[in-house]
Amino acid sequence: MQEKILNCTILANSILDDCANKIQHMLKTKVRHPALAVILIGNNPASAIYVKNKKNACSRVGIESLEYILPESTTEKELLNLIEKLNNDNNIDGILVQLPLPKHLDSKLIINAIMPTKDVDGFHAYNMGSLAVNNPLISPCTPLGVIYILDNIKLNYLGKHAVIIGASNIVGRPMALELLNKGATVTICNNKTKNIEQITKTADILIVAVGKAKMVQSNWVKDNSIVIDIGINKLPNGQICGDVDFENLLNKVQYITPVPGGVGKMTIAMLIKNTLQCYMLGIEENNEKKSQKKS
Repeated sequence: MQEKILNCTILANSILDDCANKIQHMLKTKVRHPALAVILIGNNPASAIYVKNKKNACSRVGIESLEYILPESTTEKELLNLIEKLNNDNNIDGILVQLPLPKHLDSKLIINAIMPTKDVDGFHAYNMGSLAVNNPLISPCTPLGVIYILDNIKLNYLGKHAVIIGASNIVGRPMALELLNKGATVTICNNKTKNIEQITKTADILIVAVGKAKMVQSNWVKDNSIVIDIGINKLPNGQICGDVDFENLLNKVQYITPVPGGVGKMTIAMLIKNTLQCYMLGIEENNEKKSQKKS
């Protein structure tokens, strides 16, 4: 059974090690470490844990992590002013605003205030649009992490039916675009979809991101399918579980991701990879400016 469980920890560590090696190599000729600015507003405990995990990953690979912890009462103007300051700081390569934001702040406005080339989350309209036309600059971390997982098992996407449960801008929609770009046939289900279990039974690849503990049962999936569980939920007994009934699906599927220790690990790894990509984009931009001045 163990060979059915996709070991995302090993894959994520391999990606982080590769990023660390690239950074060490670049530091031989560059003057500074890559730098990521993380903005956290309010005191959401889950968000604080995510920020801590991201900070630890940055430290591991040689990325400088700068935290901006702002009170719940922070105004839109104050947040936009901070983002503008970071956009204009040539020593900052990536900007991450931890979601969800307090209700009085417009998430779309805030996200689109970040320069596309510093948008490590890949949520800016420019980056989402670039993904839509299959010419991505910076891709959203979680869907990109899922693609790395599927690529790692050498999946042939052509002719495969991928079903995604969840249509958020953070996961579901960009996940669909990533799979379309790979040549898969894609169906997205949302909370208004009728007979959802009949649709999921047709999936060669089932990706679930709804935040509802063990929603997907064994009779929802067909034999030898691949199940990617993006959900993370806390049960009354304190146990962490995903959106699928892992134990009862394990006998039926070809591959499945665990929770914890699954896609979450890859999301962090992709954030680091994106930060390194933003760093390289910044270097290219600065080199272009220098060459233009000379000419």
